Amino acid sequence: QVQLVESGGGLVQPGGSLRLSCACSGEIFGIPTMAWYRQAPGKERELVAVIDGRGSTNYVDFVKGRFTISRGSAKGPLYLQMNSLKPEDTAVYFCNLYRTPYWGQGTQVTVSS
Repeated sequence: QVQLVESGGGLVQPGGSLRLSCACSGEIFGIPTMAWYRQAPGKERELVAVIDGRGSTNYVDFVKGRFTISRGSAKGPLYLQMNSLKPEDTAVYFCNLYRTPYWGQGTQVTVSS
């Protein structure tokens, strides 16, 4: 079993920054690929960023240049640094052991003036 716990969400003004964290524990082997997803009200969950075992990263277009995914060590924590936040970034953000059923409970990010 794997446990993932997100934190760091909150209310921020447009143009502001937040840093999300995902604490990882349990049966995690090697340096797994991990990801951040988000789900806005009334929308499907969508991929935001991925980091693989070598540290290579990929981002969806709408966060490129604003968000940075990183990890503290092989088994976490996983981070998402979010800068220049926009109201459309408002969502619940989830970390995921990539392409597995293991998800955190999510952390709410609200961007509003």
